[in-house]
This record gives sequence, C-alpha cells and structure tokens, in this order.
Amino acid sequence: MTLADARARVLRLAVAPIDDVADAALLRRLARAAERFTPLVGLDPPDGLILDVTGCAHLFGGEAALVQTARATMHRAGVSTRACLAATPAAARALVRFSRLGRVAAVDQAAAVAGLPVAALEMEPEVTQALLRAGLRDIGDLANRAPAVLAARFGAEIAEKLDALQGLQDNRITPLRRPPDCLAERHFAEPVGDMACIEAALQRLAGDVGGALERRGVGGRRFLVTLFRADGAVRRLTVETGEPCRDAAVILRLIRLKLGSLADPVDPGFGFDALRLSAGRLEPVTALATRLDAPPLADDSLSALIDRLGARFGREQVLRLCGYDSHDPDRADDSVPAQEAAEPPLMSAAPSGEPPLRPLTLFDPPHPIDALAEVPDGPPLRFRWRRVVHEVARAEGPERIAAEWWRAGPAAPTRDYYRVEDAAGRRFWLFRQGLYGSDPGLPRWFMHGLFA
Repeated sequence: MTLADARARVLRLAVAPIDDVADAALLRRLARAAERFTPLVGLDPPDGLILDVTGCAHLFGGEAALVQTARATMHRAGVSTRACLAATPAAARALVRFSRLGRVAAVDQAAAVAGLPVAALEMEPEVTQALLRAGLRDIGDLANRAPAVLAARFGAEIAEKLDALQGLQDNRITPLRRPPDCLAERHFAEPVGDMACIEAALQRLAGDVGGALERRGVGGRRFLVTLFRADGAVRRLTVETGEPCRDAAVILRLIRLKLGSLADPVDPGFGFDALRLSAGRLEPVTALATRLDAPPLADDSLSALIDRLGARFGREQVLRLCGYDSHDPDRADDSVPAQEAAEPPLMSAAPSGEPPLRPLTLFDPPHPIDALAEVPDGPPLRFRWRRVVHEVARAEGPERIAAEWWRAGPAAPTRDYYRVEDAAGRRFWLFRQGLYGSDPGLPRWFMHGLFA
C-alpha cells in the first residue's frame, strides 16, 4: 500500500529510508554466523541465505533439529526467519517463499513443488500474468505440459527454471568463501565461556586435523580457527607455517601465541557454542625417517622461530628479501612474508673472479653528487660525494637502463650506470640520469650503491 494509506491505518507508524548497503552488510554477517552449521553458505539477496547441509545434519541430532537450531540462533541475533529444508537449492528457495513447509523429504519434494503457484518460478511479471491468463495456476499445471510447448510460448527460461525446481537440472550454490581442504569442529550442548575449556577443545581439534592430514600424506600451511558465539558473532584467527605442518602440538602452540598477542582479545560474551579448525594450502610431506646411516636432518629452528614470530606479530611483520624479475635496480628485489615458499634468485651471479654486477648496498633514494667527465657521455674523472672528492682510477660502463615503458605514468629518465674505483681502492656504483639535450637541467649524477 502507499505510505499515506499505511499512516492512516497506523497512526504511530515509524518510517525510515531503505539502506541497501546496510542490508547487504547484515546479510553477510548472518551468513558468517550460519557457517557454524556448514562451510557451504551462499547469499540469496536481498534477504535470504542458502545452506548446503549435506552430511552435517547428524552433528545437530537430525535435519529437524538442525533447522530448529538454525532458527533459534538467528532469533538470538534479533532476526526473525523462515526456513525450509529440501533436496535441491531451487526447491528450498521456492518452498520457503511460497509455502509454510519447514522440511520436505526427497521423496515428497515433487508433490510439494507441484502445489506451488507459478509465481514461484519468479519470472518477469508479464510472463507470470500470461501464465495465469492461460489457466496455468501452479507448478503441477506446467509439469503436465511439454517443455517445448512452454518454451515456444513463454520463452526458454521457463523450462530451465521448471527443471531446477523439479530437481531435473544440476543447481548448486556459490558459497561465500572457499570450502576448507580439511576441517574438524566441535559443538557444545551449552555455550562455553571459559577459555581453558576452549583451549582444551582446540587441542582435540588440532589432533583430529593432524590425524586427517597424516592419513592423506600432506601437511597444512594455513590454519583457521573459527569461534561461533551464542549471540551470532563470529571470530576468526589465522596462523601460518613456513613448512607443511600436521603436528597437533605445533598447531596448538601457534594458536595460543595468536590468542595471547591479540590487540582485541577474544570476548566469549555469553559463550561459544561451536568451534572449527580448518587447514588450507595443503602440501605433500616427505617422510623424515630414511635409513639408520642417513645424515642428520637439517635444523628447522629458524622455520619454527619464523612461525612463532608470525603468529605473534602477524605474517606481514616478518619479512625476507627475494628477487624480482625487473631490470630496474629499484625494483629488482622485494620484501615478502618469510613464511612464503622461498624462490630461486632471478639474477644470475657474476662469473668467478669477476666483481659483482650489482652492489649489496643501495641508497634509497640515490644520493646526488657532483661529477666531472672528460666527454659529455663518458665516465666520470672525479666526483664529490658527502663533501669528499674522489679521483676515479678505473671505470666500467655505461650500462644503460631505461624505464619500464609498459607501466602507467610518466616515464623516468634514462640512466647510464658505471662501476668505478677511486685511487684508494673504494668501489662505487654511479649513474648519469637523463640524456644531453633531452631536458633542461639534465643530465645529473647520482650515487646509487657501494660495493663491499
């Protein structure tokens, strides 16, 4: 009805504008809360969720108990719901919106769907009106017609949606997040707020996950702890390892370090009613025992230290240097989390007996210097850096390095690099920026690095 009619019937009617962004955010929060029932939770905007609970009902005492527990959880979060459990997502969606059924067995689904109105197909209003005018009132009337006849008169989409409702077409959900490779979970009869009990449950879950990984011959490098609070709030903690791991003690130790280092401690509130531990980024694990006369195993204390520091301070705070495939010296290396797999260096080493092609010490940004060359495009004869004049005894170059033309933005001036050695035997890496006549004020000289 119109707003004026509504206000005429309810004098104290509260009216607020629709906030689609806030509604979408609320739906995603509810989806995260529903992940306690199954990892496969999909969004059905604007006001629905689709859960694939295949193989999960026994954890809650059966399908009816699962539906009741899910609705109770949403009610505690302040949300009123309608729910229906069916064999296919399309049938469950139609039944919950156009019937009062709460659970339909697979053998009874065809009869239940047949009694739904044609509006359950959710076609365009013109198509729905045309179906009603043709005397087709419910899905059963459509099921008795040949699909080719329906498609010729009302469009091909009606046949596809009818097959999806009847379970004749493969219709799957798109989960909110990728399903974990391996998981274990624990549900409590009553919400638990004691952190000691939570850690005891996590210890058991770590053993279950470690045993499952061992049976598969793999180890995990990313472990996610999900804590489901009784009021619908969800808290997630992630720990990573530098090497594939399946040792329950190591996993639990990293989780404890993560819990102890949180700036926002885990608040149990009214208690947690479910816990989940999942493992991701699975990689094969080679057997440690080979022969009695095998050489001693490599020391993994550094890897364990990196894992502990990553769990305590975050993976982005523990870094290592790695090579980057770029001819630009400013981009030839990068910092990545130390727990990521090491890659072989991209730059080739200098020949035996030759000086290195690049210095180990680079200045960021390069230091401007005053240089004097015999000819404009030649190497420097002397230069002044940090108020000290250096006489060049030997020079090698130039090595011309241009900007990466495929990158957006203004191109940097061309650089001519020289490896020089002064009279005292000190070696430097200099470059002349810009070409003569290309731009006023160019070229200019810079000190970019020092050779050891």
